[in-house]
This record gives sequence, C-alpha cells and structure tokens, in this order.
Amino acid sequence: MPEYKELLSRARKLRHDMTKEERHLWYDFLRGYSPRFSRQKLVAPYILDFYCSTAALAVELDGGQHYEDAGKAYDEHRTAYLQQQGIQVLRFSNLDVIRNFDGVCRQIDIEVKKRLTEKSRQP
Repeated sequence: MPEYKELLSRARKLRHDMTKEERHLWYDFLRGYSPRFSRQKLVAPYILDFYCSTAALAVELDGGQHYEDAGKAYDEHRTAYLQQQGIQVLRFSNLDVIRNFDGVCRQIDIEVKKRLTEKSRQP
C-alpha cells in the first residue's frame, strides 16, 4: 500500500509539473476532447501521461531519454504490459507536438474513433 500512495503522490506532482509539450496538448486539445481524457493517470505500476478510459487509449509524450537504449527497453516493456491490460498506447515525441501539433491531434482523434468502433462491435 505505501508504494501505491507514493505513485499517487508522484502522479499529482507530475500533473502540477507538466512539460510544456504536455501542457500544450492538454490545454489546447485533450482537456476539451470527448470522450474525456485524464492526465497523469495511475495504471499501477505506471503513470500514463494521458488516458481515455472509454477508448482504453494511452497517449505518451516522449522526451530525449526515451530514445536511449535503456529508455527504449523500458518503454517496450511498459507498452507490452499495458497492451495485456487492453490499453493501446500512442507515442509521440515532444518534437512531434512542437512541429506537427495538428497532425498529433488528428492521429489521436482517429485512434479514439477506431477504438470506440471496435468496442461497439464486440459482443
């Protein structure tokens, strides 16, 4: 239980200390998006940058550390775990958000609609 409380505390801190790219995506797109997204959502043992429970979709923004060998291995393990939980993960670099914000938003919208259509077809 103490570990869970630490994760919750960390998620709260991350919500407060968002990167400028996270802040841009949140305030200029995801905050008003329907279905609703949460930011810094705890899906133990991980904290997702943004998460839409209706579509079971995580959106992750990656800084430079994610492109180093250790970061890539960690992200692969994390993504595999989330996919086992039924959560699809979309990853964008911080540079994508800066240089192609509209494209990032379009891709998120496409994936949400695709996931919702797939869920509606399930028995």
